[in-house]
Amino acid sequence: MPSLKSLKIRIASVKSTRKITQAMKMVAAAKLRRAEVAVAAARPYSEQFAAVIRRLNAAMDAGSEVPAMFGGTGSDQRHLLVVMTGERGLCGGFNSNIVKLARHAIADLQAEGKEVKILTVGKKGYDQLRRDHGQLIIDHMEFRDIRQVGFTEAQQVSAKVTELFEAGEIDIARLFYAQYQTVMTQVPTDLQLLPVEAPEEDTSEGAVYEFEPSAPEILDVVLPRYVSGLIFNALLENAASEQGARMTSMDSATRNAGDMIDRLTLEYNRARQAAVTNELIEIISGAEAL
Repeated sequence: MPSLKSLKIRIASVKSTRKITQAMKMVAAAKLRRAEVAVAAARPYSEQFAAVIRRLNAAMDAGSEVPAMFGGTGSDQRHLLVVMTGERGLCGGFNSNIVKLARHAIADLQAEGKEVKILTVGKKGYDQLRRDHGQLIIDHMEFRDIRQVGFTEAQQVSAKVTELFEAGEIDIARLFYAQYQTVMTQVPTDLQLLPVEAPEEDTSEGAVYEFEPSAPEILDVVLPRYVSGLIFNALLENAASEQGARMTSMDSATRNAGDMIDRLTLEYNRARQAAVTNELIEIISGAEAL
């Protein structure tokens, strides 16, 4: 049985840990509220932008030249996987689930004989992928010092992806991130960035739109910004998912610490009672001996 001193030290240590996890849970909850507001505010813009792309796609003539970012390069041999994770840990399986989805995609593509390149956004994804796929990582981006990611950071990622696509180094770009649903649920998502997939038709739209200049010319201008918008949405979804996962994880850790404190306190009390009983027995035995 552990000594009273060691039990007392351990109880104090677990109590200190519980204070830390409680504080981290409160911080994550405050950040999550801000992240949820940002996600909700960005979704209408994303939906309207998708509607514009849908209308431009519908307005293109059958014989018109389709921009490469929309129609593709004509090949699907070279793939770029943009793996977007968090900069910090202590958030349950948030980072690992995204990396796991990316690993499955890498294995499937390599089994088909495709060329795979990886662009990591976030320290945790880079740390996990470089162990087995370090030779595939062509670039890495971190936003660790940025308090809240914005459209500027999305444009940095988009510029790198677009540059590789326009240089003919990749044929398809895919984005891996976690889609935020609830505090308890974050869904790892695989989204194709390039070539841009036309949004699904909205049968409720009855209006006919005419564009000037032509739809392909407008697409040349708006597609890079649309890709930046997709990445920006993914950054916001990731931020909310990370804080939700961290809040849940820290809440579980706090409850587990409480349970451990209760068990250790019970063990400490039993040990103390046993020590007192032994002392009484020794005193009584000594008195009887006299």
